[in-house]
Amino acid sequence: MPKSLFQKVWDAHAVRSLANGQTQLLIGTHLIHEVTSPQAFGMMRDLGLKVLMPHRTFATVDHIVPTDQFAEPYRDPLAQAMMDELRKNCAQFGITFFDRATGKQGIVHIVGPEQGITQPGTTIACGDSHTSTHGAFGAIAFGIGTTQIRDVLATQTMALGKLKVRRITVNGALRPGVYAKDVILHIIRALGVNGGTGFAYEYGGEVFDRMTMEERMTVCNMSIEGGARAGYVNPDETTFAYLKGRPYSPKGAAWDAAVAGWRSTASDPGCHYDDVVTINAADIAPTVTWGINPGQAITINETVPDAAKATTVDEKSSIEEALAYMKLTPGAPIKGTKINVAFLGSCTNGRTSDFQEVAKYLKGRHVAPGVKAIAVPGSQIVALQCAQLGLDRIFRDAGFEWREAGCSMCLAMNPDKLIGDQLCASSSNRNFKGRQGSTTGRTLLMSPVMVAAAAVTGAVADAREVFDVNH
Repeated sequence: MPKSLFQKVWDAHAVRSLANGQTQLLIGTHLIHEVTSPQAFGMMRDLGLKVLMPHRTFATVDHIVPTDQFAEPYRDPLAQAMMDELRKNCAQFGITFFDRATGKQGIVHIVGPEQGITQPGTTIACGDSHTSTHGAFGAIAFGIGTTQIRDVLATQTMALGKLKVRRITVNGALRPGVYAKDVILHIIRALGVNGGTGFAYEYGGEVFDRMTMEERMTVCNMSIEGGARAGYVNPDETTFAYLKGRPYSPKGAAWDAAVAGWRSTASDPGCHYDDVVTINAADIAPTVTWGINPGQAITINETVPDAAKATTVDEKSSIEEALAYMKLTPGAPIKGTKINVAFLGSCTNGRTSDFQEVAKYLKGRHVAPGVKAIAVPGSQIVALQCAQLGLDRIFRDAGFEWREAGCSMCLAMNPDKLIGDQLCASSSNRNFKGRQGSTTGRTLLMSPVMVAAAAVTGAVADAREVFDVNH
């Protein structure tokens, strides 16, 4: 009987069925960082437990590290304490830690793939909501909470209810100036922020077949923003080419055997899906959020919604709440909205290819007066690659601050925060109230090139017009 990748991976990792209807699932790879793991390690010590399979757990530091300071101690004593705690825990329990001194540190969802730790056909768990990123490789990857982190550390398993699978097919060709970020914002807008509840999303079709691994990661990263517990793309030659030669990828004869196994995990033709959604690539345009969740988005040429035109009480109320917070005018064009801050980075769009694409258009231009612009590589390896390509110099010459690797202003658990009600054009993944460090700060999500267009014009702009994007 034909099976989807999700079904194959689930079956291969199911240990047993539990009395409550959940499945005890083996977790092939466990990723941890400094924010959600200390309490789990504390519980391990209280229970007198050891980490069962330390070789399957990998740690890095990303959320709290200051991106404008490398030397320790950090100015924030809490950040320093969390760094010290993670070092202690990794040393005591024998866990590989990509510390800042290794040159391999970075955002957990960028480090895993670039090290070759993220591999097809596996289950991956991490105490971070955007763990779905790793599904780009044909893995089933879940964000988990602290008690589940403890469970995985102690048993290498966790309890989980089986998900339904929705196939999202995007066929045709994306128009010039439309990026992977626009694809996922379009999907979330169409299906809703709760549309994926109880589902894993399988992304496929001509658009995904042509995407690079970095682009697939951008889409899978935001699956959680559409309510899905996981999102994945079937592994193919693009996947294998990306993984070949990476530090933790199989070598020699083991590589050939691994690829054969990975290839077999892809969804079979004719397999069952609980739901199927088909999208025409030509319908996707550069997209910008206007509200307080990623589903509240419009294309660059649309106007801000008007609550008076809502068709339901709930819709009217959600629009009113969002506009009150965002201080936007109903019916006004989103294009031309003045910004205060431009942020390039995050686990969604902080990879070398993101900075390459922006640099192509940014070269010779300058950030508008009054705009604070920061560019934050997603990892130390990304930073090194950008330096080798001369990209950091292009950003600095254009008036961007070029920072050390970290999560930075995506969630602002570090010094990179909005001030007051500043409006930020951001390449990150969430526009919730207060997400970027100020209780009144406002976030507009968009693609990196759109962020650059906003940075150089001082307002939300159509990058296709600003940069003459025609290819």
